[in-house]
Amino acid sequence: MESYGAILKAKREEKGLEYDTISRDTSIASNYLLALETEDSAAFPGEPYLVGFLRNYADYLGVDSERVIHLYHAKVLQESPVPEGLIVHEKPKYVIPLITGAVSLLVIAGIVTGIILAKKNALNKESKTALDKNSQTKKYELTEKPLQTRLYKGDQLVLGTAAGDVVVTVANTQGTLSFETPAGLQHIELSEEIEVDVDGDAAPEMIVYVSDVSSKNNDRGAEARILLKSGANAAIGETKASDIPNAEDLPQNQKRTVIFEDTRAYPFTIRADFRAGCVFRYRPDRKETVEDYLTNGETVNMTASNGIRMWISNGNTVKLQVIANAKTYDLGVTKAGQVVVQDIRWIKDTDGKYKLVINELD
Repeated sequence: MESYGAILKAKREEKGLEYDTISRDTSIASNYLLALETEDSAAFPGEPYLVGFLRNYADYLGVDSERVIHLYHAKVLQESPVPEGLIVHEKPKYVIPLITGAVSLLVIAGIVTGIILAKKNALNKESKTALDKNSQTKKYELTEKPLQTRLYKGDQLVLGTAAGDVVVTVANTQGTLSFETPAGLQHIELSEEIEVDVDGDAAPEMIVYVSDVSSKNNDRGAEARILLKSGANAAIGETKASDIPNAEDLPQNQKRTVIFEDTRAYPFTIRADFRAGCVFRYRPDRKETVEDYLTNGETVNMTASNGIRMWISNGNTVKLQVIANAKTYDLGVTKAGQVVVQDIRWIKDTDGKYKLVINELD
């Protein structure tokens, strides 16, 4: 019979995962992970613990958890002792058919039980998914301080106006970020920044810039930068040519890589996806420096109109992607342990074109 423990072990080794890593990600102690792979049921305080850990471990590895649990139940049935009443010293002719029939009934009962549990688990998962979607709906009160967040369908923005609070609801995050406002639907595309009139009075109340939106999946949400429009808040897309340095005025000994070039400069976003812990520091458009310690699975989205300076304590732990004018550019990763200091900014080259470049700094 196929071994559920061997399946788990083979999948773990195929993915190159260590017990400590899996334990940290799943909150299952390493000794229990080993016990699942060696099929040591005595290591668990009870069968519910074993089955629960088995399901979570299988889902984490990408293995069919229902199949693995079925194999576990089949193993339990196989190892169950034959009832004492069926054991006799002299075996009449009817004993073997009786034993075979009893085992068959037990197997059938196990299969039926497995099907019932599977259907029940599927219903529970559907209910949990629906509950999670409702619990994810959030409400944000906008201020003059920029709101940088990932929005999902159903999320709400609250704007304070002279006539009272106005509520804007996220209507769609597939292809475009769409808001349902008292003035009607408003659509913002990837890498687009617009001033939005939410109440139809011909005076825009908020500024929205979209740095990430899925073209296929509405549940993935949209990364956006939003703030109330005021005299102190100009649209981030209003890049002044006078603020962009000329290429010949920059140090010529710096390593420089061109990402994009165009006849104009426009806002861009850098997405940083972390796969291990490191200290990360960045400063957009010569404003206040932001510093934090980021770990596996965390993401930072940075938006600027002119440039961003980044400092990474270990370049191998983060993947960088530049998004501008609906185009993307992967910066990849560097060697393990390498400290990375970069300026990613617009410059005006001698050919008259604006170029978004990476300057490697010491």
